[in-house]
Amino acid sequence: MNSEGPAADDGLRLIPFRGLRYVPERVGSLAAVTSPPYDVVVRPDGLHHLESADPHNIVRLILPQAATPAARHQQAADTLSRWLADGVLAPDPEPALYVYEQRHGDILQRGVIGALALSEPSEGVVLPHEDVMPDIVADRAALMRTTDANFEPLLLTYRGTGEATGTTAVIERTVRRPPLLATTTEDGFSHRLWPVTDPAELAAVDADLAHRQALIADGHHRWATYLRLRAEHPGHGPWSYGLVLLIDTARYPLRVRAIHRLLHRLPVSDALTAIEAAAFRVRRLDTPLPRALEALAEAAAESNAFLLAGDGSFHLVDRPDPELLARTVRTDRPEAWRTLDATVLHSTLLDHIWRIPDTPEEIAYIHDTEAAVTQAVRRGGTAVLMHPVREDVVRELAEKGVTMPRKSTSFGPKPATGLVLRSLTLE
Repeated sequence: MNSEGPAADDGLRLIPFRGLRYVPERVGSLAAVTSPPYDVVVRPDGLHHLESADPHNIVRLILPQAATPAARHQQAADTLSRWLADGVLAPDPEPALYVYEQRHGDILQRGVIGALALSEPSEGVVLPHEDVMPDIVADRAALMRTTDANFEPLLLTYRGTGEATGTTAVIERTVRRPPLLATTTEDGFSHRLWPVTDPAELAAVDADLAHRQALIADGHHRWATYLRLRAEHPGHGPWSYGLVLLIDTARYPLRVRAIHRLLHRLPVSDALTAIEAAAFRVRRLDTPLPRALEALAEAAAESNAFLLAGDGSFHLVDRPDPELLARTVRTDRPEAWRTLDATVLHSTLLDHIWRIPDTPEEIAYIHDTEAAVTQAVRRGGTAVLMHPVREDVVRELAEKGVTMPRKSTSFGPKPATGLVLRSLTLE
């Protein structure tokens, strides 16, 4: 697939759906029932906080709590049914695409939410850039299968012209109207949502997206889940589509952040001993976290670099021995992949030096830097802080069909979960 995207009518197809939304009069506030995406909620602290924010918080659907996986998924289905019967959630009267805006300070992001026709990576229409873990896909599939619902829009990006034409023109016209809902979440982000039902505007979006290709910015496991469930439901029914938010990053650039690793059972002292013996440079930084991250950024401009934390100090690890990398990193991938920090972390450090398997018992993936450091200190483990990958590198690899190690990037701002849901039984 070339970077210009698919031919006309062979690209993205985004269709309206009857959004399932909270009824404001039945909940404390819209902000109190929303949540970050399921994989951003830091367990258990974040989960408990959200559960206590409102008895109808969306985490009770995306992260239900019960003794077994089957019981969790059934609990989510029962909760969804009860909330529908009680009028806590209700479907919109007609199918729509939804213009969605997020704003915080100088950050402004706008896009359109809809049901996107699913496609395999080989078709070159929706490009993944990260590997996935089968057990997570299986869990998300069981949840969607049991609830007949898409609870969270994936975050997908495409490159338009940057001008107010096509889909962007529809978005810019729509945001001048009164919103369907508006709320501000506790992270300071304001959220607004508008329905788009006018046939001419829907046709304009359809024509514009028909020759676009998209990059999965956030939601690889859920996209893989969509594809698994489509295979289980052959035909052209509701399982052939998945809930997404599409952003034109030429108009509204995303921020790209790193996702950090927490090694539960590896103390910092043991991690450092193994690294020093394996020909990495190690420097102790007795500085606050912001300055340590600046040092990481400076080092990452020259070589692979990581920041270890968990013992009260920060340790900058960089300049790996080229011969060590040659022995431990596979050579059948492009150089842009071989030199990724995430590749070196997983191939050289985790697999070869520390010999830590990539399982939930051993490694947690944490988006928030301070949370990663705090949990490492609390548990006596090691936080491995990463420097973010540039978006152009991510897109270059995706266009070549090369996936990065899972959880290599965090694009944002991510859509809030709970503003609009998709029930497959309504279609």
